[in-house]
Amino acid sequence: MVGCMLIHGFTGAPYEVEPLAEYFRSHTNWVISVPTLPGHGEEETLRGVSFNQWIDTAEANLKELMQKCDTVYVIGFSMGGVLAGYLATKYQVDKLVLLSAAIHYIHPIQMMKDIGGMITDLRRGTLLHNELFSRYSKKLKNTPVLASIEFRKLVQKLKPSFKSVSVPTIILQGKLDGMVPYKTAHTIYHLINSDEKQICIMEKSKHLICHGEDQNDVIDKVFHFLTN
Repeated sequence: MVGCMLIHGFTGAPYEVEPLAEYFRSHTNWVISVPTLPGHGEEETLRGVSFNQWIDTAEANLKELMQKCDTVYVIGFSMGGVLAGYLATKYQVDKLVLLSAAIHYIHPIQMMKDIGGMITDLRRGTLLHNELFSRYSKKLKNTPVLASIEFRKLVQKLKPSFKSVSVPTIILQGKLDGMVPYKTAHTIYHLINSDEKQICIMEKSKHLICHGEDQNDVIDKVFHFLTN
């Protein structure tokens, strides 16, 4: 039996990886696990949540999946990618997929372009229809400063473990990502110790790589990697 765990990002929820999860449910008989990290979800309550709780939850869900399955794949998006890389060094994971993995964060040039787009939409009176504005304005309002500090602590603690990643790995990164600089993918590629590794820069994708213009290509590349 094959099991696949998909881990969402900071201030996010399972919807961030849902296109992949739904594809797997439709095209395989795999056991699919998409946990919601503490304080996250559509009604997030991050106040008072520590980064160790995110690690513990990811580990607990992976252990549960490993009890049911003899082959296990782990997919992580953004902060979930940092967690996934760590899990692949601590547990018997068969393949690793890193989507916009946030071992670095905030791409200033692309962020300025995104802000410029928001300003243009503001002048046109269409700002409320700007997807980035609607999604991230809510996050800025609802994310406690201390939660952001916990996120940074998690990255600082788990990033060194990437040097010990030895399982087959595919790294996908949006070229237009305003949160994680796209060159981060190359950093990870050279950091990990896998004999079998590949990198894919998605030219039209922003941070939410599973929901961008390259969505079908992202799904195809991940599925092909996992099934071949």
